[in-house]
Amino acid sequence: MESTATPSHERSAEIADNLCEVQAAVERSQKVPSRLVAVSKYKPGSDIEAAYNLGQRHFGENYVQELCEKAAALPADIKWHFIGRLQSNKCKMLAGIPNLWAVETIDSAAKARKMNDAWVNAGRQSQLNVFVQVNTSGEQNKGGVERSDVESVVQEIIGSCAGLCLKGLMTIGSIEGSQKRPNPDFLALVALRDELKHSIGVDLELSMGMSDDFEHALKLGATSVRVGSKIFGARPAKENAQQN
Repeated sequence: MESTATPSHERSAEIADNLCEVQAAVERSQKVPSRLVAVSKYKPGSDIEAAYNLGQRHFGENYVQELCEKAAALPADIKWHFIGRLQSNKCKMLAGIPNLWAVETIDSAAKARKMNDAWVNAGRQSQLNVFVQVNTSGEQNKGGVERSDVESVVQEIIGSCAGLCLKGLMTIGSIEGSQKRPNPDFLALVALRDELKHSIGVDLELSMGMSDDFEHALKLGATSVRVGSKIFGARPAKENAQQN
């Protein structure tokens, strides 16, 4: 991976145009001040550098090894979000990333405990921001906590995971739901957030919306959106990315 290559003038200009368009769309659509996470999986470090040079600081990665390599090679003030499926045996690697800002895919109380233990054992002084991923669509193969179990996972993080700061709820949603307006998965996450505020008094962020629907998500109350292809262009296939 060419993590430290200087972006070409043409590529920098392309990313600048795309990023400005997305930032303007966020400004237009947000109901509350919101965070733009630039999803950079499979993209070279030079692309991240181009967005970084324009002031972008929050970046999202799906694979732990790729995130570790990029974090080691790129500026230390980048705020990295892990947004891929969390595996218990990868928590220690994640905890070793100095500027890991958030793990957005806590999908069980057991994973929360694993991530907490890894973070504390790594000697980290500040808490790690985490989001509970919710399977709002109820799809069998979809990652995330079932809606009926969300409160118990939230209570576990608040009560037993001193190294973690519960930041919010996250959903990816279904392809079917993404075609509907309003998106039922986004509505479900909003409802869960409101229920938790009423039942246990927590005020949580909402991480929802990607390149094709982030504006709609913001209009429904998202506080963080994860946008990749609208900024960096279409991603290569995984095997092609690994060869570059």
